[in-house]
Amino acid sequence: MTDFLTQSLDELSLDEAARPKAPPVSEATDIHRRQGRQLAAIHRHYLMEIAQIGAVLARIEALDTPPEHLKRIVLSLDMAENFRAFGSLCGRECQVLKMHHDIEGTDMFPRIEAAAGGKFREVVAKLKAEHEVVNELIIRLGHAADALAEDPSDGKFGQAAATFRKLEEVVRSHFGYEETELAEAIGYYLGSI
Repeated sequence: MTDFLTQSLDELSLDEAARPKAPPVSEATDIHRRQGRQLAAIHRHYLMEIAQIGAVLARIEALDTPPEHLKRIVLSLDMAENFRAFGSLCGRECQVLKMHHDIEGTDMFPRIEAAAGGKFREVVAKLKAEHEVVNELIIRLGHAADALAEDPSDGKFGQAAATFRKLEEVVRSHFGYEETELAEAIGYYLGSI
């Protein structure tokens, strides 16, 4: 596990150039690929939730809504409630994303690795490392939203907005990589998700 405490927001990255490619699953059919693309549908839901935060930030930047609304909206999103059980202030929306990553890491990834005889080990390791970056950004967004609600200054707003934008950038990139590299494996080895 990486120590993120010393890393700045800019240093939290996915190192896209170091992403290994998944081996082809030569036995996979178009039906398997369609089944594997179910992951993209799940990801679209999370991206819609993240877009809600972006819309609030845009309204605050346009001076259409007070900054304290960001905390209320972040805490009311679909992912937030469950994440609170793990001690984060980000809310349910963030929890569901973390839970999604936990399920992948403890169930889906090991099943793919086992069924494929370890051929996806490098891709899975990279995806798990990316999950850690996403989770750190979720925690930081929760803290930034709380700080903004306590002190709705331009500086606190700028920090919350920068953290959100970094989270959105990282999540979009991560989802794209995961969907591309695992579609065949999910469909062929798991049947669907």
